[in-house]
This record gives sequence, C-alpha cells and structure tokens, in this order.
Amino acid sequence: MGGTNPYIEKAECQRPTKPYTVTFIMPDKTEQKVQVDPGKIPYGETGLPGSILDIAMGNGIDLEHACGGVCACSTCHVVVRQGLETCNEGTDDEFDQLDEAPAITLQSRLGCQCVPNGTRDIVVEIPAVNINLVKEGH
Repeated sequence: MGGTNPYIEKAECQRPTKPYTVTFIMPDKTEQKVQVDPGKIPYGETGLPGSILDIAMGNGIDLEHACGGVCACSTCHVVVRQGLETCNEGTDDEFDQLDEAPAITLQSRLGCQCVPNGTRDIVVEIPAVNINLVKEGH
C-alpha cells in the first residue's frame, strides 16, 4: 500500500539539493549509515518523497509502516536525535497520529511525513517498540 491520503493536510517540504547522510540507530543500538542522493528521490512510493521512511525503504532498512506511509497510523514512529531543525514542520494530522505511538519524545516524528532538507547530516533512532515481532521469516 502506498500513495497519498486525501483526508489529511498536505505537508510542505523542501527537498534536498545536495547529498547528506542519515544515520539510523536500530532497535539493537547498531547503526546504519545511508548516503542520500537527491537525484534518486523518491526511492519508492512509500511516504512523502524524500521522507525518512522513503529513504529507509529505498536502502533496505526495515521501518514498520502498516498504513503504507500515508499518515494513517503511527507504526513508522522515529526519534530524530540530531538534525530535527532541518526537517519539515509536522502537521496537526501527523501529531494526531503520533499521539497513538508508544514512547514518544519531543523529537518524535512519523517517518512517512518527516522530510529532511539535506542542509546537514541527521541521526534517526528507530524505537524498539516499533518492531513487528510477528513478521513472517523472522
């Protein structure tokens, strides 16, 4: 599932113009670094183009997204540890969904809605509570 949600406010985003790095802190505390190439955005059809979810999925990083990245759930909850100021402002619809996520912080965002502008590298933590332990093949 992917695409857009016609029932929510459209998020305003500034796409990056130069390469930057996203460091993902995985639930087991290991790190995976991804070099984001603005020319490859969008990586797929999941989440806003250039969103943390789009970047993760396009680079083989498993970030849960039960609704397909259309801001209709909170399973892609991430915590932007560094570089939050380079990301687009969250909408009321995003924050309404985040209210349903466990363990939210002041740096919490939905991965499908959070789009970094690429002016500096960012660090994103995927909380352990977001891992679906019932997936097939795991």
